[in-house]
Amino acid sequence: EAVVSTQSTWEAVVSTQSTWEAVVSTQSTWEAVVSTQSTWAGVVVLAGALLEEADKLLSKGLHPIRIANGFEAACDVATKQLTAISDVVDVSEEDAKKKDNILFRTAKTTLSSKIVNRFHDQMAQIAVDAVLSVVDWERRDVNFDHIKVDGKVGGTLEDTQLVKGIVLDKEFSHPQMPKTMEDVKLALLTCAFEPPKPKTKHNIDVKDAETYMNLYEREQNYFKEMVQKCKDSGANVVMCQWGFDDEANHLLYQSGLPAVRWVGGVELELLAIATGSRIIPRFSELAPEKLGKCGRIRTLEFGTTKDRMMVVEDCPNSNAVTVFIRGGNQMVVDEARRSLHDAICVVRNLIRDNRVVYGGGSAEIACAQKVKDAADEIPGLEQYAYRAFASALEATPIALAENSGLSPIEELARVRKAQVDESNPHLGVDCLQKGTMNMKDQGVFETLIGKTQQFLLATQVVKMILKIDDVIQPGEM
Repeated sequence: EAVVSTQSTWEAVVSTQSTWEAVVSTQSTWEAVVSTQSTWAGVVVLAGALLEEADKLLSKGLHPIRIANGFEAACDVATKQLTAISDVVDVSEEDAKKKDNILFRTAKTTLSSKIVNRFHDQMAQIAVDAVLSVVDWERRDVNFDHIKVDGKVGGTLEDTQLVKGIVLDKEFSHPQMPKTMEDVKLALLTCAFEPPKPKTKHNIDVKDAETYMNLYEREQNYFKEMVQKCKDSGANVVMCQWGFDDEANHLLYQSGLPAVRWVGGVELELLAIATGSRIIPRFSELAPEKLGKCGRIRTLEFGTTKDRMMVVEDCPNSNAVTVFIRGGNQMVVDEARRSLHDAICVVRNLIRDNRVVYGGGSAEIACAQKVKDAADEIPGLEQYAYRAFASALEATPIALAENSGLSPIEELARVRKAQVDESNPHLGVDCLQKGTMNMKDQGVFETLIGKTQQFLLATQVVKMILKIDDVIQPGEM
């Protein structure tokens, strides 16, 4: 509402291509730093409120650069106050093993407003287990390259599962090949199972049956030689980046060598890292030391449908996991993927930095009060920008109170007075009417890194917009 209400400024954003790209690039920065869309709404609300306050200051004759500099200085004060009022929660390897740990509760809160909220207990546990499978507790970091989120239409959201391995949307090339392989020695090939072809244009004239049979036998020998090289290397499963025809497929089946065709390049690289395999470009380079190993490859089947997927499990060089999402249609699968990605990112952020600030608008009100106090010590015109920034920060608790059916101004004044009287920055808007304004008691919080980035990115967006001198409409050119 704050963004829409500032009609002229918002038109400037939309009609100015470079600035609109800047807003989009800011969202990309947000995803790179915080990696979650859950609190991107907080950036939009704050940026809209700042634009509205900036519009008022511009109408009073303040120069845009002075306003932008004032906003940046006020944001610095607010972020320092966030650090000062933050709490440290216990996020350790021992705590993570407990049933109702802080990571699970955080993920559950993140998913409570999403499309998957009916199964938020199950989804939250999947998100936490996925992160804990790949976390490095010494460095307190999570390698997202080892967490793959995949989905397939069919079943229900309740069928979503965490697979301890790599899931491929493939199946063995022949229907009579075994569905499960144990103690796998894997060959990853980027060369095709087909006879060599001249690089120049050529024609082959077959004039009689004898010539045809010679050609057929030569082709068979090529196939047999390729299959034999695979078997001689010790491989018992072959995955090929390219396809092969029915002739090669039949020979592979007869030789007892299960194979998978049309495996993507990214999947091949992931398999190579996980299994310790080398990607082999020519059959002549096949050797036992270039093969990868894994405990088991099994096929997942989905009810009466013909859909099948493969799972590569117990990989020695990787603890990679796959979150496999099911849903009634593609929209549900995509939305569940986004929701789980948010939950995984929030859990990751909490492991990286276990400092939190409390919700319900408590952090914004505390920071607004600090910025107002700082404004009294500023001699120049920037003090107007400080007070405008403080007023914009209060847009979040006002929106929370309004959305909860409370009187916004009255609730804001009540919380602000309580914070000052009790010197307690954890008091916020009691949206759920639990009888206490203490957000610490209610367990409503978010990560410090997420809240800090909200403030910083919203301020940067508004600074870029304020640097626009004029907007030329298409009709005026």
